[in-house]
Amino acid sequence: MKIPRNISGEKLSKLIKRFDFEITRQTGSHLRLTTRRRGEYHITIPKHKNLKIGTLNSILSDIANYLEIDKNQLLVELFR
Repeated sequence: MKIPRNISGEKLSKLIKRFDFEITRQTGSHLRLTTRRRGEYHITIPKHKNLKIGTLNSILSDIANYLEIDKNQLLVELFR
């Protein structure tokens, strides 16, 4: 599955809530989300209108590595 090209940081933060991520703080235009699913883990997402594809790819790769699933599987679960 291809990575969407028009997703905002706010929308991504809402989508990953299904993996128990919660916004723990905001500093300027960046959101910090935390999960305690398998130990505490933090991810920072820019709160931009459209995330650059490289930034989004990096965030999704980090989340997939943490969850120990394939990135394509993560894409299907988030954007189906």
